[in-house]
Amino acid sequence: MSRIVMKFGGTSVGSVERINHVAEIVRSEVEEKNQVVVVLSAMAGETDRLVNLTKDLSKDFPTSEYDVVISSGEQVSVGALSGLLNSSGIKSKSLLGWQVPIVTSSDHKSARIEAISSEVIVKLFDENNVVIIPGFQGISADGRITTLGRGGSDTSAVAIAAAIDADFCDIYTDVDGVYTTDPNKVPNAKRLDKISYEEMLEMASLGAKVLQTRSVETAMNNDVVLRVLSSFSDVSKKKKGTLVCSEDSISDKKIVTGVAASTNDAKLTLTGIKDKPGVAAEILGALAENNINVDMIVQNISNDRKTTDLTYTVPKDEVDNAKELMDALSNNLSYENLIVDSNIAKISIVGVGMRSNAGVASQMFDVLSKNNINIDVISTSEIKISVLINKDLTEKALNTLHEHFELGNTN
Repeated sequence: MSRIVMKFGGTSVGSVERINHVAEIVRSEVEEKNQVVVVLSAMAGETDRLVNLTKDLSKDFPTSEYDVVISSGEQVSVGALSGLLNSSGIKSKSLLGWQVPIVTSSDHKSARIEAISSEVIVKLFDENNVVIIPGFQGISADGRITTLGRGGSDTSAVAIAAAIDADFCDIYTDVDGVYTTDPNKVPNAKRLDKISYEEMLEMASLGAKVLQTRSVETAMNNDVVLRVLSSFSDVSKKKKGTLVCSEDSISDKKIVTGVAASTNDAKLTLTGIKDKPGVAAEILGALAENNINVDMIVQNISNDRKTTDLTYTVPKDEVDNAKELMDALSNNLSYENLIVDSNIAKISIVGVGMRSNAGVASQMFDVLSKNNINIDVISTSEIKISVLINKDLTEKALNTLHEHFELGNTN
């Protein structure tokens, strides 16, 4: 008998037919005598509808009440599945976030999980119940409903798995695992049997949309084994998917595991800044104070060391805010120009094998150069190399790098 947390996203519960299919997947685990927690998202499109409702009501809709409204989509999902399971002979109980309880910070719209009690869940297990819990929601210390931000249901599932010491946390999506790159852009992309937490964390942060970044981080910190599976596969067939686990559990470590692309960033360049101590700190500090995440950063000092250029990237939806902040700093910084470029793509190669293999970066740059793909900015870590290129060349870059590193031969 295993203890399993199963998470299903919005497309997996997007209709009566899909909810019935989820019930069959749950039934198959129950018939294996496993103890099961199911974590659900709202039905596809429901959260967007509720968000738009708050916007239509008021531009200044209070965040505390916003969380009450948009968390209701998950409540519908868990009640629907639990009712269906019970009516088909599978004993089940739904628990909302506050009933578990899932205690979070009080940061409405972007709360972080601080503690989860396992007592109620374990008691329901002892009574042979399948436990159905909404993802994305919790309760603050002062008793208010909170939400975890978009993609938060993955984090909910992993945190619950850690709290109840689950053997597996199964993330069911509309794809059958983690691929070497986006199969919609690279025809011979291959499904990975295993990927390390660190690699998955990099892939998730660099544009791979299979798992939410915070959920992978939570899994890594709590040693929760993840399985990425398809909720659209035939229940009677053997599970195929990707295991996300510790690096020590992977015997065949490749130099490069995957290639990722993100087109959600914009590049801002401040030119001719008077070079003096604390310039970068002033710019980046202003962005941090306004909760604008900065990714890639490059600073170039002029030959006479009197001026400097600073380039950085931010999410596209933060460009206007970043420009306003730079305008506000213009008198003190005395820069010449602010150049914004949104037609960029961040291309990254990821692999734990890079730690022990030299020359990977030069190979990447050489491949791009031979294919007339110019590099604007470079960023590296132990297991990742990222470059900024023209957005129009995204697919060309993905395909050439995928081919060069022979990722199509993974399986």
